[in-house]
Amino acid sequence: MPNTTTTSRAGSRAGRRTDRLTGDGTYSRAQLTAADPVGGARLLLGAILRVGDVALRITEVEAYGGPEDGPWPDPAAHSYRGRTARNAVMFGPAGHLYVYRSYGIHHCANISIGPDGVAAAALLRGAQVVSGDETVRARRTPGTAESNLARGPGNLAEALGLTLADNGLDVFDAASRVRLDLAPGTVPDPLETGPRVGITQAADRPWRLWIPGAMGVSAYRRSPRAPAANPRMG
Repeated sequence: MPNTTTTSRAGSRAGRRTDRLTGDGTYSRAQLTAADPVGGARLLLGAILRVGDVALRITEVEAYGGPEDGPWPDPAAHSYRGRTARNAVMFGPAGHLYVYRSYGIHHCANISIGPDGVAAAALLRGAQVVSGDETVRARRTPGTAESNLARGPGNLAEALGLTLADNGLDVFDAASRVRLDLAPGTVPDPLETGPRVGITQAADRPWRLWIPGAMGVSAYRRSPRAPAANPRMG
């Protein structure tokens, strides 16, 4: 969620706060609540995000932290200057969808991470379509290659049909329009990591994670306004 984007109102809809187990019953909201931004982002790799008949396997994510006085200060995050109506979902509870509009054009989707009241989230950057191909293709540009259907955060949100109306949804609620199934044991280790795409602050922090060789992973593009690369940045 680079600060170079413009975001819309992000009022949180807590919905029903459940702690039910997801997917095969191994992981629950508790894992995301206990995680730091990078650890939570890692848990999302290989997870399945579902909207209607469309299911995407998440293959690329970026972690984002919070304000300067928090445990994970991150000047690239929407939450860096504190809680607002726009970024409230980032402050928890974990497992909620934070949707914003980038440059007034594309929607981008994030999953909140960490304890309630502490800001962190993971931007969903890339995914592979595992079901609902026909629905996805009706939403995307005709002739789009399979590998590009959900490559990049705007394309991923478009493939799922996400809008600002989905902001704040609880992805662990069985009644939610958008549902997340974590998928333990399916992600290669070690994963690939590197700098986040297109940001100007904390541009060398290796908080972008992806599954090597997976479909939907985007190419790295550094912002021309970012400082010169610092390979020692951690």
